[in-house]
Amino acid sequence: MEERSLKAGRSGERIDRFLSEDLEDLSRSYIQKLLKEGRILVNGKPVKANYKLNEGDEILVAIPDPEVLDIRPENIPLDILYEDSDILVVNKPKGMVVHPSPGHYSHTLVNAILWHCGDQLSGINGVLRPGIVHRIDMDTTGSLLVCKNDRAHQILAEELKEHSITRRYHAIVCGNLKEDSGTVNAPIGRHPVDRKKMSTKSSNGRHAVTHYRVLERFGDYTYIECELETGRTHQIRVHMASIGHPILGDAVYGPAKCPFRLEGQTLHAKILGIRHPTTGEYLEFDAPLPDYFLALLERLKKL
Repeated sequence: MEERSLKAGRSGERIDRFLSEDLEDLSRSYIQKLLKEGRILVNGKPVKANYKLNEGDEILVAIPDPEVLDIRPENIPLDILYEDSDILVVNKPKGMVVHPSPGHYSHTLVNAILWHCGDQLSGINGVLRPGIVHRIDMDTTGSLLVCKNDRAHQILAEELKEHSITRRYHAIVCGNLKEDSGTVNAPIGRHPVDRKKMSTKSSNGRHAVTHYRVLERFGDYTYIECELETGRTHQIRVHMASIGHPILGDAVYGPAKCPFRLEGQTLHAKILGIRHPTTGEYLEFDAPLPDYFLALLERLKKL
């Protein structure tokens, strides 16, 4: 069983809403289920979903161990950028889900790395996410770090928490950015109406910073590089949309209609830089742009 401790920052908000915004990996319905089962305590006592928090309330969330699922290794080819006895860095293709979830228990990156690594994977994130330190969206491509043992996982998870891992993404956004570079500093949390989306308008947003710079301009579109200072869910997609320049192909945060035939957002995790968990040496990995991205850049140059 996993236990998470939190403290309410202000008064008057329902506990189920507060937790669904602060614990991004748990849905509101699941949190309500935990509340009904008495697994969430406020100041040592179970409460109902409509309990309104007081500033300073101590919250303890007890998350039961996940059901043991039969997540099977699958012989899916991996584009490996680097591998040693501690870590594996792969270039994730478009359309591949990182780890199993309802509706996606096969053909995920986890199924592929289970085949490739066997039992040489960190077990810290459980049966559904073995070795997975961070994730990228299904339709985002590029560098993804996998840990082969718990020690490496703990060290690199701490690096990620302290924002000392380098993560630079390439993207094509709608519109012509006014400045050659800039920073979006806006907290991100669950959308106040659509719970499947993230937003900078959330009442309980978490600190989020994205730096960007222009690589090339195409009039109605701009090719940019984004560097993450923090790593919130959908961060780049939400931040760029918030300043009026959503990522091309992003049907969730951008226009519903796209003039190009794309499957999701044009976002690629190009550069990943870490301190090696054993040697301490700084390593940087560069995932080549996928073919569809290169072809689109060539097409935009001709417009």
